[in-house]
Amino acid sequence: MTTGTIRVLIADDQQMVRQGFTVLLNTQPDIEVTGQAVNGLDAVAKVGELVPDVVLMDIRMPELGGIEATRRILAAHPHIKVLVLTTFDLDEYVYDALRAGASGFLLKDASADQLAEAVRVVAAGDALLAPGITRRLIAEFSRMDGAPRGPLKARVGELTERETEVLALIARGLSNAEIAEHLVVAEQTVKTHVGRILVKLGLRDRTQAAVFAFESGVVRPTGY
Repeated sequence: MTTGTIRVLIADDQQMVRQGFTVLLNTQPDIEVTGQAVNGLDAVAKVGELVPDVVLMDIRMPELGGIEATRRILAAHPHIKVLVLTTFDLDEYVYDALRAGASGFLLKDASADQLAEAVRVVAAGDALLAPGITRRLIAEFSRMDGAPRGPLKARVGELTERETEVLALIARGLSNAEIAEHLVVAEQTVKTHVGRILVKLGLRDRTQAAVFAFESGVVRPTGY
């Protein structure tokens, strides 16, 4: 959980994108852009120097792409949040970026308010997993063999029946409030379940939980 000013690093090979996002974010009283990176290798190096709270990461960059850069950054700094920048909400690399540990996605044409709110959301430890992204995740999983992975499936046994139910709803893209309404329980109860799920499964956030739900077979692609 980040307190105080949220420190952001912007990684994009387009100077106009970097500068534009920097201007927009620096107008926010609780957000500060502490650095810019021109490619994935630069991003990995800058993160090591600056240790930001959030990295805005483009996927397609020279020398080292955003997915591998995300993987390297989170291996060395698991507390840092990565928000992937995409041109289209159904980017073909969405699934790979989620598996690399990205906490969510943001369209490059997002408004200033959407950009700032996205940074705040991931910095707070939540994840941006919009229904459109969830549908893409399902489509990608369907395109693969779709067979649950044995070791992951076994780990589901560590969850209670209600926790497994909450995990499935997370994978469908529901917010805590929506899950609470669906299960007719208090939102705080859902937050408690989500926290226990993440701890039991050793996951970073809701996005990782959604990926786990698909790969373990808790949620199957059919029927959505």
